[in-house]
Amino acid sequence: MTAFQLNEQTNDFLNEHKLYENDEIQQIQLQHRLSLVEAFNLPKGGRILEIGCGQGDTTMAIAHAIGDKGKVIAIDNASRDYGAPFTLGEATDHILQSSLGERIAFHLDTDFNDFEVTVPFDVAVFSHCSWYFKDPHELLTFLKRLRGMTKRICFAEWDIQFTELPQQTHFVAVSILALYSQFVENESNVQNLFNKSQIRQLLDQAGFLVEKQTTVDATFLPDAKWEKGYANSIRTEFVQAAPRMEPLLTSYYELMNDSQHKELSLNSFVVTAI
Repeated sequence: MTAFQLNEQTNDFLNEHKLYENDEIQQIQLQHRLSLVEAFNLPKGGRILEIGCGQGDTTMAIAHAIGDKGKVIAIDNASRDYGAPFTLGEATDHILQSSLGERIAFHLDTDFNDFEVTVPFDVAVFSHCSWYFKDPHELLTFLKRLRGMTKRICFAEWDIQFTELPQQTHFVAVSILALYSQFVENESNVQNLFNKSQIRQLLDQAGFLVEKQTTVDATFLPDAKWEKGYANSIRTEFVQAAPRMEPLLTSYYELMNDSQHKELSLNSFVVTAI
């Protein structure tokens, strides 16, 4: 282990469920997801729909929070072969083999628009997946359909209104990637950026009533470093695709790479609505 310290909540989870005991990166991610789910305030024994479950980081935290009488239905449109260093199939199979497995049903390679629901869920969780949407209309259409499926929604995303200077690197990196997605077709997890005020407006337009908003610390996560690395890797391609933007991009890249501080990840904001 490095100097990063797991908190009591994370250690209790690891001891109980025996998941990722030797994987520090997964443990760090799990610690953040447990904090998000704590902010969601999910009901024990609840029936939860999770949108964009990915490799199941948040799914594990949800299943732990709702207890052995609860059920989480987790869907993602990506295939089992997508993802690294573990594919979605490998990661979700590992989770299903754990003590949480009976509480979870994964539906990978599943289009939300084709997903049928006969009984409304207690809560829908939409965690760190809104930036996959290319524009507000696409996201709003998604939320409107979700309104008929759930009694309550818990929404989490990166908070671009950073409060510490070292978080600037993460903000600039995702800004570059969002701009890149407007010029180059790609499968990046950053297709556009939505801030918390936009999300509140979209939830309102979809028929939800916002009940709470809070911020969850995420500065310790490695995502800032990862996004910075990816932004640097596509620089040449981006300039070739948008040559008139080269002066702006040069300024962005200098701002991102010339930081005198170790990068910190952006925090997450949480919005819950009924």
